[in-house]
Amino acid sequence: MALTRTRPLLPDVVRSELRRAIIEGEFPPGSKLPNEGALCERFAVSRITLREAVRGLMEDGYVVRRQGAGTFVTSGPTLRNSLDTNFSYTEYLQSTGIKVSKKVLEAVRMPGEAEVLADLDLAPHTEVVTVRRVRIAGRKPAIFSIDSLPADIVDAKADLKAFSGSLYRLLSARGHSVDHARAVVTPTLATAEQATILDVPRGTPLQHVKQVDYDTAGRPVMRSLEWHVPSVIELRVYRRGPGPVPH
Repeated sequence: MALTRTRPLLPDVVRSELRRAIIEGEFPPGSKLPNEGALCERFAVSRITLREAVRGLMEDGYVVRRQGAGTFVTSGPTLRNSLDTNFSYTEYLQSTGIKVSKKVLEAVRMPGEAEVLADLDLAPHTEVVTVRRVRIAGRKPAIFSIDSLPADIVDAKADLKAFSGSLYRLLSARGHSVDHARAVVTPTLATAEQATILDVPRGTPLQHVKQVDYDTAGRPVMRSLEWHVPSVIELRVYRRGPGPVPH
């Protein structure tokens, strides 16, 4: 039985194209987006579709709406990752239109450290596969990550090529599609090793994420440590207001 690929929704297509135009400099920081009529004509969509796409860009932090003035491109990092949704960084970076590369620094099978085994709910002395990678956006290193996965799911040698792609896609192919994750974000300063890998001065502020991903059966299948360069990719959360508050 052939699998049917789900086509992206039209607002998502428009959102992606507008984001690409912003990243490529067609709409530079501080500039005002064309009016709704011009954008609807450009993308051949309705105003409802366009407004949904622009709303998504606002949630991602690419644009801001000023009452009575219009919608303007914000300044800041080229890339922004909303923590509201869990997704593949590789596929996200590729969707922006920026040239993306990923370097696998190391992939080894080894006895897991106590904290790793606890996060993955594995018995003491169990072996795990640890993958160290760096993602590069354009020419700038953006994210350094250390991912630990159960050795019964992936193989350090046989899956080496797959490690340069999406680990979520690999897990899904092995019958462990990720359902949800738990993450903690903390500020940190680049160590000597991290500074070398990310091409920043030692002591540069970084955004550190520790995350554990769970499959649809509730099994923890990946533990990730990530270090993001804020000047290249920014972590943000879209928080909806409380609405009307009783007096």
